[in-house]
Amino acid sequence: MTDFGMIALAAGIAIFSSGCSSIGEAWLISKAIDGMARNPEASKNLRSSMIIGAALVETCGIYALLIAILLIFVFPGMIH
Repeated sequence: MTDFGMIALAAGIAIFSSGCSSIGEAWLISKAIDGMARNPEASKNLRSSMIIGAALVETCGIYALLIAILLIFVFPGMIH
C-alpha cells in the first residue's frame, strides 16, 4: 500500500470516529428529552447536563474532523 493509501485509510478512520461521536450525541440528547418528558420538574438540571455533555461529545467529533482534514490536505505534501 502506498503512503497516500495509508493517509486515506487514516482519514477514513478519523471520519468514522466522528460519525460515532454524532451517534453518541444523538443518543445523549434523546435520553435527556425522555427524562424531561418523564419528570418536567427536573428539566432545568437535565438541560444543563445535556448541554455540557453534548459539548464534550461534539469536541471529539470536531477533533476527528480536524485530524482527517490535516491528513488529507497537509500530510501528503510532506511526503517526498
